Amino acid sequence: MRFEQAQRIKNLPPYLFARIERLIEEKKAAGVDIISLGIGDPDQPTPDHIIEELIKEARNPANHQYPSSVGMLSYRQTVASWYAGRFGVQLDPKTEVVTLIGSKEGIAHISWCYLNPGDTVLVPDPGYPVYAGGAILAGAEPYYMPLKADRGYLPDLAAIPTEVARRAKMMFINYPNNPTGAVASESFFAEVVAFAREFNVLVCHDAAYSEVAFDGYRPPSFLQVPGAKEVGIEFSSVSKPFNMTGWRIGWAAGCAEVIEALGRLKSNLDSGQFQAIQYAAMAGLNGPREVIDRVNALYRERRDILVDGLNSLGWKLEKPKATFYVWAPVPAGHTSESFTELVLEKAGVVITPGTGYGANGAGYFRMSLTVDTARLKEAVERIRKNLGPVRF
Repeated sequence: MRFEQAQRIKNLPPYLFARIERLIEEKKAAGVDIISLGIGDPDQPTPDHIIEELIKEARNPANHQYPSSVGMLSYRQTVASWYAGRFGVQLDPKTEVVTLIGSKEGIAHISWCYLNPGDTVLVPDPGYPVYAGGAILAGAEPYYMPLKADRGYLPDLAAIPTEVARRAKMMFINYPNNPTGAVASESFFAEVVAFAREFNVLVCHDAAYSEVAFDGYRPPSFLQVPGAKEVGIEFSSVSKPFNMTGWRIGWAAGCAEVIEALGRLKSNLDSGQFQAIQYAAMAGLNGPREVIDRVNALYRERRDILVDGLNSLGWKLEKPKATFYVWAPVPAGHTSESFTELVLEKAGVVITPGTGYGANGAGYFRMSLTVDTARLKEAVERIRKNLGPVRF
């Protein structure tokens, strides 16, 4: 039998990383030793004190029942306290924070709260595929804001046609940025707030990489900017700073009206996150900063190995200030896809084509630093040995 799919599913492109995972499995099945720099999934273990908190709370029968769909108040209070200490941002944990089953879940679902079929949403290009994916599932039409190197991968808000800006209901932004590694200043966030006020646009800032930064750089929060809480919300999680991607625990914070709508949607879709995991996340947020600093030092070492290695082969890359990604142009004579295939076939190294993040990713590829340091060095040597110097 064959069942007709809903149009919203037909409109949805295959998820980029699902294709990469299949490619890796195919090569492994063929006996190829693959080094994957494709997916940004921390390779270091979750800190012991977080695991110990999970074990303790998992043994408490009080945590075995349905949790609140918006999260325990104590978890939301911890998030609010962390924002106050890290960014100087004051949040009401009862009305301005909602617990998420990982920030990806909330990013996808926020479109369902505010977008109707035919509505317009402003999406960065290149960008995390879920921004457009959630909007497409809601029946909305993404308008792609080009992120260009000559602007530091910041969208040119003034270049958005007035008729598009007036039609738009939401905007996604993401700094530190995936896939480019770019960072944004508070002055840029202030421009976003002014744009949102002028055109009545809800801003959704993805701050998943706010704690992955190097060389003394401390990324700001969108919510630090005056007026930001009036026009938007910020998504984040413990996945990247505490190596907890598989634990699926995050939050959205900001405008109370928007937080309430997202919580109301969630109450109809899920039953919240296991309370023991919420307690574990609290242990991370309340715990020593040194666990984040230690992992960032490792990523910085790997960043230098990868960027210096590529530059020795002909690239002229600057070292990113944040995220665990390196975004680089493909050599002359290649597309993103052809170079990705060449590196896989010749060197057994998986990299991600820039076009997987949007049309404006053409001519680029992304490499992740979330692999064992020795294997990262080996990946660089494989590229050096099998591709040699490149030209641009």
